Amino acid sequence: MAKSESITERAGASYRADGSCAGTTAEAGAPSTADQPKLDPAVVAALYADHAEPLRRFLLGLLRDPALAGDVLQTTFTKAVELGHTSSAESRKAWLFQVAYREAAAIRRRQATAARVTKRLAWSQRAGEDSADEPLIRFETVEAVRAALAKLPAKQRQVVEMRIYEEKTFATIAEELGIPLGTALARMRAALEKLRNSVPLRDYR
Repeated sequence: MAKSESITERAGASYRADGSCAGTTAEAGAPSTADQPKLDPAVVAALYADHAEPLRRFLLGLLRDPALAGDVLQTTFTKAVELGHTSSAESRKAWLFQVAYREAAAIRRRQATAARVTKRLAWSQRAGEDSADEPLIRFETVEAVRAALAKLPAKQRQVVEMRIYEEKTFATIAEELGIPLGTALARMRAALEKLRNSVPLRDYR
């Protein structure tokens, strides 16, 4: 376990937002990474052959979900194609694990936020009620909220997920979806109205 934790800690460290790895920055006067050629497809294929399975096991340990681990693995090698040239050949294995860790951590944060918000939506519906059956009632209400969210029209559900689960502002949502701000707000209002009709909510802001 200690070994696994140390790998995780190392993977989470020294990974920059642009995908580059600490310790691989070019020296002063050297060409910027933007000017460097991307990795040859044969190099990426070799990296996949050498490291895909260890990365998959690493991700399974973090996410406990084979499908999500597969998605993050694919994202990791997509970033290797796009940004792998920002790392040196000697540090490339560590770079791959750092990318995989960052992507998995982002998923775990979104999952935690989604669970927290779903419970808040459900528990607000039970506000003021107290009984010996309260834990069971709350569980059933959480499930009802999840079902109601799944039944929303795709465009409305997308705005709800971006606003509540990803905690993005409406301005950001509108920009990312390429829609007017008023449209984003209208979709959110319509979605919340449908949720209230499906699962009566109290005191939700």
